[in-house]
Amino acid sequence: MSLMGSIFICRSHLSENRPPSTCSFFFLIILLVQLPFLSLTTAQASHCRTTCGDIPIKYPFGIDDGCGSPYYRHILVCSDSGKLELRTPSGRYPVRNVSYSERHILLTDPFMWNCQDTDKFRPTRPFSLDTSTHFSLSPQNEYLFFNCSEDDVIIQPKPIFCEHFPDRCDSSCDSASYLCRHLPQCPSALSGSTSCCSYYPKATESLRLMLKYCASYTSVYWKDIGSPQPYDQVPEYGIKVDFDIPVTTRCLQCQDRVKGGGTCGFNTQTQNFLCLCEERNVTTNCQDTLVQIIAFLGIIGGLELLQGQ
Repeated sequence: MSLMGSIFICRSHLSENRPPSTCSFFFLIILLVQLPFLSLTTAQASHCRTTCGDIPIKYPFGIDDGCGSPYYRHILVCSDSGKLELRTPSGRYPVRNVSYSERHILLTDPFMWNCQDTDKFRPTRPFSLDTSTHFSLSPQNEYLFFNCSEDDVIIQPKPIFCEHFPDRCDSSCDSASYLCRHLPQCPSALSGSTSCCSYYPKATESLRLMLKYCASYTSVYWKDIGSPQPYDQVPEYGIKVDFDIPVTTRCLQCQDRVKGGGTCGFNTQTQNFLCLCEERNVTTNCQDTLVQIIAFLGIIGGLELLQGQ
């Protein structure tokens, strides 16, 4: 039974000319019954950390179980040294930055080719995302493949119309790619005998197949720098992963500062929504239960005052 329900029962007792002290006793019973459940939810959701190193942690993410959205549960990991990592089926990857306004995460894949490798290609593995999550690879990523077998991979310059109709050019790896001719940060890192082509695999299986016939690969994303077009973007190494922010009415009400400014979270056993407050967790907002208790105590106090008169 809710606290508000107990108020209505006490009002009915008052109409039957029962002493107000009965209401006080009844309220204590209700409170004692509900306290174990309040302490249970408090034990389930530990204090939500808001940073990992210098990277802010906000909804929908959480690095403590029960914080954020259950859609991203156990996805982000903060190491003891304060390094944030993203878990995927292909491994754990260092997070360089999280943009909540643009809704993307920037990752580094240590297994990908970098400028220091030059022509010495290390063993690599294909990057993949869990398709059941609310993550997706950003279309701003470009993949460069090195020393691919021409017997197994279609390597050819893409016509100009491919820039406007990319779906018609999906089957080939572009040997005339701008990025192959202008490698970011190290345009002369590869020797003239090393081939390079650009290809955007739409699925993890396509990426695995490409790496079966290529020596290595790397990912480049286009970073917005705020300059006037066409110089508003520059290429940088890394993987840009887009994410969704599942926003519900209950979460917005929980975060409302007027209503206590709680943190959106969830019950770790049922994954049902919880509003995480400083002293307790509730299913509505941080002021809701407190207001009920204060209102109830005010009514009881007023009734006892009338009885004393």
